[in-house]
This record gives sequence, C-alpha cells and structure tokens, in this order.
Amino acid sequence: MILIIGAGLSGLLTAYRLKKENIPFKILEARKRIGGRIFTDYGTDQTPVEMGATWFGNQHKHLINLLDELNIGYFEQFMAGKVFFQPFSTSPAESIQIPRQPPSFRISGGTSNLIEKLYQKLDKNDILLNQSVREIKFNKNSVQVYAKEIFEGSSVVLAIPPKLWSKKIVFTPQLPNNLMTVAKQTHTWMEDSIKVALIYKQPFWQHEKHSGTLFSNSGPITELYDHCNHERSKYALCGFINSSFKSLSHSERRKLVLNQIKNVFGVKAEMFLDYKECIWSNEENTFEKSETALYPHQNNGNPIFSNTFFDDRLFISSSESAPEFSGYMDGAVRAANTTANKIIATRSFH
Repeated sequence: MILIIGAGLSGLLTAYRLKKENIPFKILEARKRIGGRIFTDYGTDQTPVEMGATWFGNQHKHLINLLDELNIGYFEQFMAGKVFFQPFSTSPAESIQIPRQPPSFRISGGTSNLIEKLYQKLDKNDILLNQSVREIKFNKNSVQVYAKEIFEGSSVVLAIPPKLWSKKIVFTPQLPNNLMTVAKQTHTWMEDSIKVALIYKQPFWQHEKHSGTLFSNSGPITELYDHCNHERSKYALCGFINSSFKSLSHSERRKLVLNQIKNVFGVKAEMFLDYKECIWSNEENTFEKSETALYPHQNNGNPIFSNTFFDDRLFISSSESAPEFSGYMDGAVRAANTTANKIIATRSFH
C-alpha cells in the first residue's frame, strides 16, 4: 500500500495513475476538502471564481495533455478592450495598450473541475480528510504514518509543499540534512497571495468596451481580470491584492478594494452581488513561516527532490518538486506522472 500525503493535484493524479495499475493506496489530507491550492468558490448564482490556481499557457504541455485525457475543456482568458493602469495612488487610472501576449487559458467549469474529475475516478474510501500527519517512521520493510490514526504502508509520497513537510512532520530516522535544509528554504507557491473576486449580474466592463483588466502599482488590487465563465453566462472580476494588505481587517480591505474599483471602472463597479477573498497565508496547510525571506520560486525544482530515499520508500512529489514549471499546475502534473512511474517501476522491479 502506498500512502500519499496530500489530496491536491499531484496527490490525486499520483493516485489515479496507481489505480490504473491496480496498486493500492490511501491519500491522507489535512484539510476538510480536497484540491489543496486549487480552490474554486462557486459563489452567488453558482458563478465559479478562482481563489487559487487559475491560468496556464500553451507551454504547459503536461497539464494540457491531462485535460485532454480527462476530456475537460478550457478557454482563452478574455482580454478584449481597454486595459487600465494605475501608476501611483495619487494619479487616476490610465488606459494603456499592452503588447500582444501569448494567450492564457482557464479550465471550463472552474479549476476545481479538474480536481473533481480525478476524485470521481478514485474510490472515495481511499481518500481520508482531516488527517494531519505528525510523524512518519521508516521501518525495515514498512512505513508508518501517524495522523488521526496510524497507517502502515510499503512507501510514502509527500505530495505537499516541501516547506510544510520539513517543518510539520517528524521523520524517524531523520531525513538527510541537505534535503531538510533545501526543503525549509523552498518557496511555496501561493503562500503570500491574496485572491479577490467580485461577482456581477452583468459584465458592465464589456458593455463599455473594457477588458476588465487592471494593473496597479498602488493597490490594494495589483492585478484584476475578466472572470466570466466559459459560456459567458456568469460574470465576475478576479485578481490579486497586494499581500501587505493582509494586516487589515476584512471590512477595511473590502472598503479599500471597492474604492479602488469605483475610481477605475466607475459607479457600476459597486453594484456587485458578492465579494470573495482568500488570504493564503491564513491557511495553515499552505503557509508556514520562513526563517529567512524567500524569493518567489526559490529552490523550486531543486534536483534533490527528484531523488528517492530509504530504499524507494519515500518519494517527493508536489508542484515545487518538478524540474520545470515548478509552482504551477503543470509542475504538479509532471511531478505526479514522474512519481507514479517511479513507483510502478519499483513494483515491477521488486
């Protein structure tokens, strides 16, 4: 039995690949939901707004291949019309031309659609929620994982960010020092992000030939985009708030956001149906303090994560471990595919 820690994209996909080979597994997830940093909030009128992972590009081949394999559609990010830029808090937003960019895409039905599809292909009894792992013991021929109860397996897959397992889980015997040092200094993608979304009855920006796009140096919103669904039947704007605003109360932050979008888009922007936000640094299963400041993607894709440990009884798999596009959904898919292939290979070898 393979014990997979984490029911995010890499954990679920690893499980799906193992299931196809009839290799038994259990997924242990600390949260009360699956998906990890993929989290689509289906708000007012079931409008899907992304509080976590959202965009991908043509270069993200592993993710695109998986979407095709699972028959999940995707669509190009709407960018038609005026784009606003706010250089300073004292100056009004100005309309700018942005150079033609390669397209970004979003997953039809919300990013969680991918998580849900993988979940449907697994046996629900193999996915255990509210199982926060405290300790992992490597014995001569088995692995014991201590969560709400004790689980025993042949090997374990760490499908959560390296900083989390290095700081939250006690390993017996200890992991190599160089691995622990790198893991503690590995930036967790999304850990400092604040996502914000506003849901509307009508896409007023589109009616006014605006793209819904805003870039701001002053904040609180630093980036905002059209966030209507694939069918363009549900309407929203979604983006990022500068992470320094996390110290404010929810109502203070909301007030500043509303002021900003009213100044940029006009009074219609105030006529929203719903306001959503997610401060990822409040999520204990994503955020863990760093001893020293980490730069974005620091140590992501570090070659040490591609090693296995304790005679193929410990595998490292998460978006941060992928050698390419680490920190992105594509990295999570690649890490899962690689890990599953390693486990399948060791099975046939043994």
